[in-house]
Amino acid sequence: MWFAARMSEPWWKGDSCVIEDIKKDAESRMKKSIEALKSEFMKIRTGRAHSSLLDHITVDYYGSETPLNQVANVNASDARTLTVTAYEKQMVPVIEKAILTSDLGLNPATSGTVIRVPMPPLTEERRKDLVKVVRGEAEQARVAIRNVRRDANNDLKSLTKEKEISEDEQRRAEEQVQKLTDHYVGEIEALLERKEQELMEI
Repeated sequence: MWFAARMSEPWWKGDSCVIEDIKKDAESRMKKSIEALKSEFMKIRTGRAHSSLLDHITVDYYGSETPLNQVANVNASDARTLTVTAYEKQMVPVIEKAILTSDLGLNPATSGTVIRVPMPPLTEERRKDLVKVVRGEAEQARVAIRNVRRDANNDLKSLTKEKEISEDEQRRAEEQVQKLTDHYVGEIEALLERKEQELMEI
């Protein structure tokens, strides 16, 4: 069994499975940075109605802070309006208050169990401010990705120093870590470009 498992690995790995672990850990951390950036971008309001806009809002549900989308159905009824339908009628005022006091600057209006949330148009100045904010968030994500690369390369250097891997293996692994870095920095650029376009849409 052990022999079969070893034979299924690439020939060059030998006892260097630890290289794979370093790369997997680096990729996992880079993915988390991308997810964190997506989450931050979702919180930044564009002039368009997106149901995900309210994802970060929590409400007091019987003494427990609960994500809004677990106590209500959120839909974009048109390009400028979100409708929030509470699953329980008594939650309507709680949800309305949570939206009103959130950092989004929205003014919900309730009719029965349905809360309508109109999206006020963004001024030119506000759009430019928000573009600066998203660029700042993107830069933080880039720095996070580069920090992961630095940590992975430091781990690889330590392995070489301790004679656990050869310098050739270190160099190959560093090249692969750089490819991961380039890939995820590219993802950041694509997310940023899309968010900027959304913000500048009239």
